[in-house]
Amino acid sequence: MTESLRGSITSVGFASGHRFVVGHWRASPIGPFSDVMWADPGGRRVLVASPPVAEFVRSVYPFEEVRPFEVGVEAAARHAVVSAGDISLSYSLSWWAVNFPPRPRWITATAENWISRRLLGVQTYGVSPTGVSEWYRTRSLRWITAASASLNGTDLGPMSELDRPLGFGFTDPPRRPCRVELRVDLKR
Repeated sequence: MTESLRGSITSVGFASGHRFVVGHWRASPIGPFSDVMWADPGGRRVLVASPPVAEFVRSVYPFEEVRPFEVGVEAAARHAVVSAGDISLSYSLSWWAVNFPPRPRWITATAENWISRRLLGVQTYGVSPTGVSEWYRTRSLRWITAASASLNGTDLGPMSELDRPLGFGFTDPPRRPCRVELRVDLKR
């Protein structure tokens, strides 16, 4: 069975060692939703999502902890604010975007996968730790130009590159903080 999600993935790190991946999905098998995957400085993987969303996301990716909070994303063209329990995150995007045309999954799994590994150190096709095949078909990429985050009101420091693996799935996001608009196909 193949399922599809359409939306965005935003990835950003901070000098404190906290790293975040925010999924903001306009369409999915369970309807629109947002979630936050968080790797703390020690590498602990935490999912912040409502219970039904957490169930869906955990069927694809493993986590050491799930925090059952609604995730709010207020997004404009070049700025977004994310609230997820005790996590607050905001970011600004570059004014320009790199856009990609629609393409079939076999291109994503072959040529695009090879090029993405060479240029950005990421994969566009793979199998998740739970055995789900995934195709990440990017539609556009924007770099994050500024970001701030706090945990329980404590500032997490300046934005930084994602300098260590997050360990959520078959690939990590680019080292440089960015937002990717994409379609993800899942085959269980």
